[in-house]
Amino acid sequence: MCNELNNIQPHGELGIIALESCSKIGKEINQYLRKIRANSANDDEEESYLINVDEIRFSNGEGKVKIKESVRGKDIYILCDVGNYNCTYNMFGIENYKGPDEHFQDIKRVVSAISGRANRVSVIMPLLYASRQHRRKGRESLDCAIALQELERLGVDEIITFDVHDPNVQNAIPLTSFENLYPTYEIIKTFIKDERKIEIDKNKMIVISPDTGAMDRAIYYSTMLGLDIGLFYKRRDHSTIVKGKNPIVQHEYIGRDVEGQDILIVDDIIASGESILDIAAQLKKRGAKSIYAAATFAFFTEGINKFDKFYEEGLIDRVYSTNLTYIPEKVKNSKWFKEVDMSAFMADIIDTLNHDGSMAPFFDATKSITELLAKK
Repeated sequence: MCNELNNIQPHGELGIIALESCSKIGKEINQYLRKIRANSANDDEEESYLINVDEIRFSNGEGKVKIKESVRGKDIYILCDVGNYNCTYNMFGIENYKGPDEHFQDIKRVVSAISGRANRVSVIMPLLYASRQHRRKGRESLDCAIALQELERLGVDEIITFDVHDPNVQNAIPLTSFENLYPTYEIIKTFIKDERKIEIDKNKMIVISPDTGAMDRAIYYSTMLGLDIGLFYKRRDHSTIVKGKNPIVQHEYIGRDVEGQDILIVDDIIASGESILDIAAQLKKRGAKSIYAAATFAFFTEGINKFDKFYEEGLIDRVYSTNLTYIPEKVKNSKWFKEVDMSAFMADIIDTLNHDGSMAPFFDATKSITELLAKK
């Protein structure tokens, strides 16, 4: 598809503003774009599409963003990882870590600094801000909807994100382009490449959904891989609230026998990981063979000590997750973890949008996955 776009006039000169939270993947995307456009008559292989910006913090915690080069007439893509908890600043002499609210504020600062001078402004927020606060259950805030409407009012033309907790949140901005993409192909490709001993056979492997909310995702994986599906139902104590949630009392399994089977658990987010690990332990008790987990985003909010322990005890074999949000080096270096690189995929998306190409091929990975499995 990239070769087909080379002779099409772009929407405007390409410019990428990779905020501090996306500086690493921003450089990788830039390198891929240079390779993609190396043979184009309009682009120089040595050209960098990254635009320099300063994210400034004052000593009282206030901030501003300064764009250090012209953006006039350009097709701008702002990259921000609101889940990156490794970005710091000093406030009253104390080192503080940026949270999602501060990252989102920096996106708005960039749009404000552009001041309408760009031809088009798109925001690529792989982890959608406040996406788990997408609907009301009682008298509470609607953070995600409000955030999307803020970007719309600021003049953002398009929002690109991945594996949104509930895609219906885009109804908050019906007149603004909202692209929700999935890393399914990249995860399956990495899994097949690394786990060469695994036989993707209906009689030897099962896809597991960790809860009812992840069933659509699990059904897609199972259909593509030609496998059966199982479900764990979360039985909660609705009389108690702990850390904003009703605690899980028990995971109840619905599905065929897992004895002697390889297992692939799929989900959108691994937060603390307690659910995945509890499910892995229960599957092992039922006689499961090897257990793998795949998620778009992995936070490990309570550290990785328990994952280390489960790996050492043979309760879990590998966890696959993308680099769409920050992953500490300690996690990357763990024997049980495998990072799925999404930088080439994101470069293809930016190149396609810049040339006003169709996004349809990015939404349905069925053909690519079928071809991949045929080669196995």
